[in-house]
Amino acid sequence: MTVCASPGLSAAHEQEGPPPPPAADEDGDAARAGCAITVDGAYAARLTHSGESWYPERWTLDGPEPYAVPLPGNQPEEPGTEVQPMGDGRVLVRRLVDGRHTFSLLYPTGPGTGELLLGAVESPEGTVLRLLPPAPGGERAYALAAGSRSSAVWLVAGGSFGPELLAEVPGHCSGGVWLDRTGRMLALDRRAGGRTKTVVVDLGDGGAVSPLLQITPGSDDRLLLADPDSGLLLIGSDAASPGRERLGWGVLGSTLPVRFPECLLMSSDCAMTPFAIQPGQVLTPEHCAVALHCQGPFGSWIGVWRPTERGVRHLPAPEGWLAGAGLWTENGVLRLPYATAAVPCGVARWTAPAAVREQAAPEAARLPGPRAARPAARGTARPAQGSAQVAQEAQLAQVAQEAQEAQTQRPPRTAQPQRAPRTAQPQRAPRTAPTPQAPQAPQTPQAPHNTPRTPPAAPPRVPLPLSLPLPSSADEVPRPPHAQAPEAEPPASAAARPVPLQQAALTGRMATG
Repeated sequence: MTVCASPGLSAAHEQEGPPPPPAADEDGDAARAGCAITVDGAYAARLTHSGESWYPERWTLDGPEPYAVPLPGNQPEEPGTEVQPMGDGRVLVRRLVDGRHTFSLLYPTGPGTGELLLGAVESPEGTVLRLLPPAPGGERAYALAAGSRSSAVWLVAGGSFGPELLAEVPGHCSGGVWLDRTGRMLALDRRAGGRTKTVVVDLGDGGAVSPLLQITPGSDDRLLLADPDSGLLLIGSDAASPGRERLGWGVLGSTLPVRFPECLLMSSDCAMTPFAIQPGQVLTPEHCAVALHCQGPFGSWIGVWRPTERGVRHLPAPEGWLAGAGLWTENGVLRLPYATAAVPCGVARWTAPAAVREQAAPEAARLPGPRAARPAARGTARPAQGSAQVAQEAQLAQVAQEAQEAQTQRPPRTAQPQRAPRTAQPQRAPRTAPTPQAPQAPQTPQAPHNTPRTPPAAPPRVPLPLSLPLPSSADEVPRPPHAQAPEAEPPASAAARPVPLQQAALTGRMATG
């Protein structure tokens, strides 16, 4: 354990110009975000500079206003130094010194900076070591050492003593996405046999490895982002267009195929990378808002998309945005950290408009209630949307015509002996029952008796379409004077609720759509 203090730079020092763009990872992965944020959004950390001196900086984001605390050491940091915030407010630093990767925890101590040395990991030739994204809980930190033939997962902070080797995975691994809220299941993109597939490493079971994502045997499939609450996965794969990676989505453990929306397909000179998913949507992953970092010849901007929507909402990035950094709240507020000369520590907020949320609601949830519709019979075709009014009028006329034919052709049913007791049943009292004089109706001479005939069956009940309202009292369809009172309609079922996408075990594979 080593603790040292050094005179620090004042927080009032303004940064000379905007922060430089983040450098690409040493193993060739895409550029990392301008800062790292804890899973709960309480702290952030980045490597910044004042003049030519680089130093770590911690941001506090869970207060009324965000503020930054510089954490300079005894000497300036190298531009490739990695920093990561911990859940208790300390900042983890990875430095490369003489072929070894050293890890330390930095924390403010009044005017200076305290440093707790955790240990070091040797890096063999051809092996690249980098920090994995912040783990859930914020108590531990992990690193991935990727070699040409095998990769290793290290626990570098939060262990019993120094860095600990947790798992070894055959093949060269990259990426790193957490699949649960306990920090146990880690997804890595492993390249083996000339193809890239995503595997799951169970850190609580001795580093057991199991396959997670395989769309087709000959495709390169990578997991870009995941939400542990809903199971929503953002996937990069060339299965839909061989030779060109496209952005798709699926649900963890679902039997539904991976979908590649056309709205997420960009031109060859543009890139679209997801960096934040709205949490808290446990049963509705298709309603999660996704933030996208879009890059093109004219700069970078932000895109917002939901799986239920057919388009992407494009937003200008705030000035000084730490590119690729941000997080969603459960209420649909996107928080984007930014730093300028005037505002060295700021957070821009953007709330998803109500129109986007209404579009995400399924059509079945807006069907009319029991008074506005009757269930359609099997085989009944619904009228087209353009001729709905004509079809409604024609069907209403058909009901009236059949009722008139039943009045002229149908013999009085009240003369049947078996129908007489039904008029006296107590449960029929609330309905429109025949008058007491109804049993004398057979004495009328209108009914023919010269030839025996079988009474015709009751006219078929023609169901009304869902969009046709029931007639009012002024437009009531005429009925025969002695016809049997209509039976009470069964109550219509409640509005249909969309069945959420399935969430099951981690061993399910995705299929092409």
